[in-house]
Amino acid sequence: MPVAAAALRNVRREYLDIGVPPFERPEYRSGSTMPVDQTRVIAEARRVLSGNRQRGISQWGGRRYDFICPSPTTYPFQWFWDSAFHAIALLHVDPELAKQEIRCLMQGAQPDGFIPHMILWEKGTHEEALREVQPIWLADPFFTATIQPPVVARAVLRIHEATGDAGFVREVLPPIRRFFRWLKAVRDPDDDGLVALIQPDESGLDASPKYDALMGITPESTEETLPELQRSMQRLYDAYAPYRGEPARLPALDVFTWEDVMVNAIYADGLRCLAKLTAIAGDLPGEADEFSARAERVRRALETKCWDEDTGVFWDLAGRAEKPARSLTFSCLFPLILEDLDPRKAKRLVDEHLLNEKEFWLPYPIPSVAASERAFDPGWRAKTTWRGPSWVNVNWYLYWGLRAHGRGDVASRIVERTIEMIDRNGIREFYDPRTGDGEGARDFGWTTLVLDLIAAERGSA
Repeated sequence: MPVAAAALRNVRREYLDIGVPPFERPEYRSGSTMPVDQTRVIAEARRVLSGNRQRGISQWGGRRYDFICPSPTTYPFQWFWDSAFHAIALLHVDPELAKQEIRCLMQGAQPDGFIPHMILWEKGTHEEALREVQPIWLADPFFTATIQPPVVARAVLRIHEATGDAGFVREVLPPIRRFFRWLKAVRDPDDDGLVALIQPDESGLDASPKYDALMGITPESTEETLPELQRSMQRLYDAYAPYRGEPARLPALDVFTWEDVMVNAIYADGLRCLAKLTAIAGDLPGEADEFSARAERVRRALETKCWDEDTGVFWDLAGRAEKPARSLTFSCLFPLILEDLDPRKAKRLVDEHLLNEKEFWLPYPIPSVAASERAFDPGWRAKTTWRGPSWVNVNWYLYWGLRAHGRGDVASRIVERTIEMIDRNGIREFYDPRTGDGEGARDFGWTTLVLDLIAAERGSA
């Protein structure tokens, strides 16, 4: 039942003070020649994690919440994959807060296994922010009906690796396990091992140009992209409206069916993590074997169905016809995060594409769209996301993938450039890959993954 906004304004909110004051420095401006200082970057990341913490009791559900939001002004709610990234960053501040981030997220888990991509803990006090992320499809007044990439299993495994807390694993594992089983049961209707998305924002890559053709987006100018996207999303929601209570039917409608390479690489990685977590929890060995076998099946499906030998990349598959979506984005490289990826394919991804200065190896990598693509929009002229700028969560994932495939040299160069753009421009949502200029929301949560990158380079992550 909707609750009056006035009541929600009484929600208690507290912030963690870790003694790191904010600072506004002129050297944050683009073009500074000041040398990079990791200490400053670490301090800024810790400040953002402190300032973005939201705590209280929701008036609509009576539930206590405690999480890091992506941005207090722009994105004040709890997002599924954001929280997983925040938990990993929090390991370098306070591991107990990392656990709390996951506990809070698991409060959104539903009995059937579904976990929403957004929980609107303070919906009534953030109506303006809610309008900014509209249209969204709500399954309930306070959470969405859609998913995001299942990063959560990797986050929980990282927490266990840092703390050795098997009790925490046993606590949060049941809803995570149910969610991965829900994905298989509801989002793999053709049983090929690959999960399917039913709208673009389920990948977290809301406006990536790889979705333009299937969404019917054909802007005559960059500035028309956002209005066209909004109209296309509304058409999608209208088509789904009669089936809101039947999630299993939605993929079969083929209004928007998309087997996304990035999402499925994260899914395969998550299944590998889930197998390890199941063993840590001391559950039946057969369950760990089940998740390992599923991970192998997803990896094999990516290599057999999405790999293009001619171009040396992985293509997303569009529609029930599974037409390759030949738009060169960072997603095409994402199977690098899988340790068991064919080494020959991994080498081609790195040598022919990641290190290609006409595609992804720009001054501040890794751009979300290859510079060779017509849709490449590094300066954010379209005012919508994932059409060119570089994002730190992408750099984080591919950093670990590169290390797994023996390319630590390339991984270290990515970290150097990531630290540089953050030091000069602050903790921003994304960055211009040509100049390093910060764009989008300020004090953006998952950019604090730089803490994990710095620790890894120091040998302590």
